[in-house]
Amino acid sequence: MSTPTASTKSLATISKDGLWDNNPALVQLLGLCPLLAVTGTVVNALGLAMATAIVLIGSNMAVSLVRNFVPDAVRLPAFVMIIASYVTCTELLMQAYTYELYTVLGIFIPLIVTNCVILGRAEAFAAKNPLIPSMIDGLMMSMGFAVVLVLLGALREVIGQGTLFSNMELLFGEQALSWKIEVIKDYPNFLFAILPPGAFVGLGLLVALKNAIDNGLKARKDGQTTAPTAGSKRVRVTGKIS
Repeated sequence: MSTPTASTKSLATISKDGLWDNNPALVQLLGLCPLLAVTGTVVNALGLAMATAIVLIGSNMAVSLVRNFVPDAVRLPAFVMIIASYVTCTELLMQAYTYELYTVLGIFIPLIVTNCVILGRAEAFAAKNPLIPSMIDGLMMSMGFAVVLVLLGALREVIGQGTLFSNMELLFGEQALSWKIEVIKDYPNFLFAILPPGAFVGLGLLVALKNAIDNGLKARKDGQTTAPTAGSKRVRVTGKIS
């Protein structure tokens, strides 16, 4: 059995990778099936984001703890079993406390087992790093994924239904009944935004926005490094030195 090579990334770099530089939804483009299917509203996106976070953080921690004891021949099946165990626990929690939201999300909760974000982080990071970095990686990757889910859900809900934070009581109980905001009153539903094709367009806009920000930051950094030093002058020397 070979010993995995540990990563030398700092916790700050791990955090930045998960939230921005290597965002699983905007850069790696992983987990697109649930990302595009259930982000019709903020509450659906937030529910899936929380379920994914529980599984990703828990599986990263478990994989990191057993990484030196699992033979290479059964590494991937073992990781899938760990992920499936956390998904089952998450399903039971949602059935107990947020059953209506669980029925709305439907098959996409058990399908977290096959989410490439989770298996990818288990194989690429948790299997090569100690507990704390693996836990931070799972937390930041899940937060980066959650931000994209919620932004896309908000975008589609506003354009598709003219509302924001509708049906939040499915996740937070009766106290969330008053959270609904009517952005546009008497808004005729825009079916394209509600259906998956609208999700493709919305995700494309978010990816384009991130790329534009990255290009702007890179251009600014390049401009600062190539700018001449203020006040410097060229000195011309004439004559001969004997």
